[in-house]
Amino acid sequence: MTELAAVKAALKIQAVETPSWAYGNSGTRFKVFAQAGVPRDPFEKLDDAAKVHEFTGAAPTVALHIPWDRVGDYAALAQHAEDRGVRIGAINSNTFQDDDYRLGSICHPDAAVRRKAVDHLLECVDIMDATGSHDLKLWFADGTNYPGQDDIRARQDRLAEGLAEVYERLGDGQRMLLEYKLFEPAFYTTDVPDWGTAYAHCLKLGEKAQVVVDTGHHAPGTNIEFIVATLLREGKLGGFDFNSRFYADDDLMVGAADPFQLFRIMYEVVRGGGFTSDVAFMLDQCHNIEAKIPAIIRSVMNVQEATAKALLVDGTALAAAQGAGDVLEANSVLMDAYNTDVRPLLREVREESGLDPEPMRAYRASGWGEKVVAERVGGEQAGWGA
Repeated sequence: MTELAAVKAALKIQAVETPSWAYGNSGTRFKVFAQAGVPRDPFEKLDDAAKVHEFTGAAPTVALHIPWDRVGDYAALAQHAEDRGVRIGAINSNTFQDDDYRLGSICHPDAAVRRKAVDHLLECVDIMDATGSHDLKLWFADGTNYPGQDDIRARQDRLAEGLAEVYERLGDGQRMLLEYKLFEPAFYTTDVPDWGTAYAHCLKLGEKAQVVVDTGHHAPGTNIEFIVATLLREGKLGGFDFNSRFYADDDLMVGAADPFQLFRIMYEVVRGGGFTSDVAFMLDQCHNIEAKIPAIIRSVMNVQEATAKALLVDGTALAAAQGAGDVLEANSVLMDAYNTDVRPLLREVREESGLDPEPMRAYRASGWGEKVVAERVGGEQAGWGA
């Protein structure tokens, strides 16, 4: 197989998981902006997600968020997804929107609240069983706002205890993916603030526990690709939540703010073998002012472009320059790949896969956007909290 053929083959098997909540209404702390044609339930979210996969060929799974996507029959929801050519992906828990969680959930000082939180996580594993999902994704808003508010070490003990109970409930082929976040909504301490804390808990839990890297959850200037390389080296990179940030957790479209960073991250993924392993490439974005389905299609394409450039890095030339200590040549090898216009290559990949070479054009021509606006009248649109 030629080098170009190998790159094409890798791109043809790339999969980017889209989030159900990105198809619903979202906004800022100040306003949620409604759009016509937004799904009213998880079944309609899956209908929209299927369109993203239809036109990109690279989005075969859809992450659910519980209770936002709670239904009476999860087997029926999974069948609905399958009927439309997609599958249920990660099950995301929600332990941050109940009044009981004002002082935390799994780390709360009150044992009754902790019990409620852990029971919810166990419910999410039940939903995994019913839908065929392999991944339980956990993010906790837990933390404190003031020095002395709670015992920092005790909160870590509570976290470890709760995670261990849920971990023991996982079945064969299921994973726990632990996400971290620098700050927000807690401002003094966050109970899982960085990759080191997440890694320490996952290491203690066992092989089924891995770390999720959300590209928006870091301090300015953080070298995310170093974190990715290290977690891959340790076999503990479970997946990504892809999005972009200018200031904090902005949840903008992946590749929008710093496409060079996305390329650097994907190079480390390719270099570390993560592209052909079980690393989950998930989107976690909020499309507040832009049309949702086109924005998600564009996001998938951005990941594809960064991946294509990463796959084009001349590994032999790079290793030679690095071994010789040739700083400028080594950097030049990376920059040559990054500066390559890979759009013609991706158009070829899509055509060879029987797809329209221009997904955005194909979606607009399909009339799906106009169709759902006309049909989804009445009822309550899905959004934050629903």
